[in-house]
Amino acid sequence: MSTDRPFKPLNVAVLTVSDSRTLAEDRSGDLLVERLENAGHRLFDRQLLPDDIYAIRAAVSQWIAATDCDVVISTGGTGLTGRDGTPEAIIPLFDKTIDGFGEMFRWLSFEQIGSSTLQSRATAGVANRTYLFVLPGSTGACRDAWDNLIASQLDYRKRPCNLVELMPRLNER
Repeated sequence: MSTDRPFKPLNVAVLTVSDSRTLAEDRSGDLLVERLENAGHRLFDRQLLPDDIYAIRAAVSQWIAATDCDVVISTGGTGLTGRDGTPEAIIPLFDKTIDGFGEMFRWLSFEQIGSSTLQSRATAGVANRTYLFVLPGSTGACRDAWDNLIASQLDYRKRPCNLVELMPRLNER
């Protein structure tokens, strides 16, 4: 990390997608909130919604429309079963896809779970100057994504580049 730049805290919304958990049982959401707050960021909002494409899209749309929400991280609903629809809910909202995130996530996951990582539909993008990260529901996946990819890219001090320094230019036309 560079010491010539100050840390810039961001406002981060956390969405857990689950038909079977409550907020009290949401270990993946808890892990993300703990990690983002320990890093110095602020929790903008937190919700737990069932696997419903339209409810997910509505909640995320509200966050990306808010001028003070910088990042949305969702966990859950990224599998291949009939009810898993988080990517289908969120990808249509992207202005741009951050292809490298999904690629890097699967590369990191391969070291942990081998070829099972091919089932991962983790992705990321930008919508209305808000970064969106779509993660699997396991605490291990959330930990790996935050610790190895997201945390450093949401830190303005990270060199040679990071996502924070691009924020003022995300809505350029």
